[in-house]
Amino acid sequence: MPKRFISLIFLLVVGCTFRVPKEPDAMLWHLGAEPDTLNPIISTDAYASRIASFLYDGLIERDNQTLGWKPKMAERWEISSDGLKFTFHLRPGLFWHDGHPVTVDDILYSFGRIMDAQVDAPHLRVYYQDIKKVEKIDERTVRFTYARPYFMALEFCGSIPIIPKHLFEAGGDFNVHPQGRAPIGNGPYRFVTWETGKRIVLERNESYWGKRPAIRRLDFQVIAEDTVALQLLKKGELDYAGLRPIQWVRQTNSEKFNQDFAKYQFYSPSYSFISWNMRRPYFTDRRVRRALTMLINRQEMLDKLQFGLGRIVTGPFYVESQAYNHDVPVIPYDPVQARQLLKEAGWEDHDGDGILDKDGVPFKFEFLIPSGRRSAEQVATILKENLRGQGIDMSIRQLEWALFIKNLDDRKFDAVTLGWVFGFDQDPYQVWHSSQVKQGSNFGGFSDPEADRIIEAARVEFDDAKRNQLYRRFHQLVDEIQPYSFLYSTPSLVALHRRFENVQVYPGGMDPLEWRVRGELSGDVSWRSADPGLPMILQSAQPPKLQ
Repeated sequence: MPKRFISLIFLLVVGCTFRVPKEPDAMLWHLGAEPDTLNPIISTDAYASRIASFLYDGLIERDNQTLGWKPKMAERWEISSDGLKFTFHLRPGLFWHDGHPVTVDDILYSFGRIMDAQVDAPHLRVYYQDIKKVEKIDERTVRFTYARPYFMALEFCGSIPIIPKHLFEAGGDFNVHPQGRAPIGNGPYRFVTWETGKRIVLERNESYWGKRPAIRRLDFQVIAEDTVALQLLKKGELDYAGLRPIQWVRQTNSEKFNQDFAKYQFYSPSYSFISWNMRRPYFTDRRVRRALTMLINRQEMLDKLQFGLGRIVTGPFYVESQAYNHDVPVIPYDPVQARQLLKEAGWEDHDGDGILDKDGVPFKFEFLIPSGRRSAEQVATILKENLRGQGIDMSIRQLEWALFIKNLDDRKFDAVTLGWVFGFDQDPYQVWHSSQVKQGSNFGGFSDPEADRIIEAARVEFDDAKRNQLYRRFHQLVDEIQPYSFLYSTPSLVALHRRFENVQVYPGGMDPLEWRVRGELSGDVSWRSADPGLPMILQSAQPPKLQ
């Protein structure tokens, strides 16, 4: 689910004439991939989190201005002096969209599902594994008790995904429960329909306990091809869409476009990467992985593919955070040194066929990318050519998003390129701890005893300076081992139709539930959380998500 350090391009046009859609109080939103489920406990991608953030409320949320925590469904909370007990008091008048009250029992049930080993939630379970018990104090009071301190305890207790017990406990496989496709939530919007491969529609919850959002309907259009999305945006068939750098720089500067749309640019805690499956014979040796990084001209990619909009990164933390180790140098593009490392690792063309081999195994592997991602295609194409010149045969395979994620979960890949988006604070346990290799987000198979010790020590370190010192050592260790070839951190580039107003940019990003159609009254505006790395405010803690 951080967003921060924002630069804003805002073009003010007075007296613009807007194309008014058939539903003027609806918002047409580009969704770059279709999620597999809207169950907030088992979903792992940013697209599901984007939608679920409108459907579900948390116990607490971040303040837009200060980024501090403030009440949401919990009207207040207390933390024990030893930092092990977190007690939340629910406000009255909370209801699920079907009219059933939201209760402490829902919280207990949700925690039970998160901790159930049969539930596909290893990515989430790691943040709650040190909780000794969750108990119902009374009808409106719940207490989380930790076995040992955890520096992100308030955030994850306060933002635990809460699902309706009365609907899920009816039976069936939790991982494929119908609620994943037609969810009953408790937030400012309610689910309407999901047309597979086309759209997911939400409408305003008129019975919402808080201030209702001004926009009555959110229509998420599933469009995998970003070139198609831009065409629809220009035709007025979308109100909001993310832009690729080439679209930002070259394809959205016409007088007509800038009359109709405002463009926003801001950074969020995220980075893109290539993950090498360390179980494969080609990628078991760290010298090979370092050589592969040396064969990626990241600066050229950044300049040509991203138009210089971004910054090369060397490790697993947000480049603007105190955890990031700026003393770790960028591995240079160096084909000569790369070839030497490959030779040292035993990869040479022993049979004269032009392909490196070792122990009779040719260096041929498959590079997996999500379909419709032009940027991923470009990275893959450039890498393929670079590797071919060094005697490595790389093929490219594209898969639809849900199947792509399944291949990651099943560890059925050689190499992939993706991005992580994450929160204000980072706990690398989910992505990097060795316990997450078989099931979890450590799909590349990274495992190192020192890394585990650092990750575990940092979880119980409440002094920010000391924890960041640990993380900087961890960053250095990851650089030495090279499980990823880290690429770059790039800004979010978005376009929003000017028929929407009250658009603000905060230290944490943009809050779309403040927006209203131009000319409407402003008294019925809501606040709501969103996923890290997306152009929305991060109001609650979220584990890192793939995009």
